[in-house]
Amino acid sequence: MRIGELATRAGVSVRALRYYEEQNLLASERSPSGQRHYPDSAVDRVQLIQQLYAAGLSSKSIAELLPCVVNGEATPELLDRLSAERDRINRQIGGLVSARDRLDSVITTATANWHTGRRCRPQ
Repeated sequence: MRIGELATRAGVSVRALRYYEEQNLLASERSPSGQRHYPDSAVDRVQLIQQLYAAGLSSKSIAELLPCVVNGEATPELLDRLSAERDRINRQIGGLVSARDRLDSVITTATANWHTGRRCRPQ
């Protein structure tokens, strides 16, 4: 598939795909006219790259772990890094859950106060 179709199917911009290639996160083959062509599996790869970016990994970290994702092989050092990234993400999730729970508490209290006539006033 060509770059525009991959962008549409993966939900990213063409510019992002070009950046992923610059960072060695994604590879394409070139047609004789120079157009990029990708295999169907590129959609999943791009979505994984997006997830890893969203989780806070750098392009360098993603580039280092992608071969493990593709072939399932990893060095002990890479496994340690993957475990550390997973632990960092788990801490992030814990912090987000805590923030959500506090917001739920504020919403519950404010809703109860609203119904009893006690309204929060801006300070």
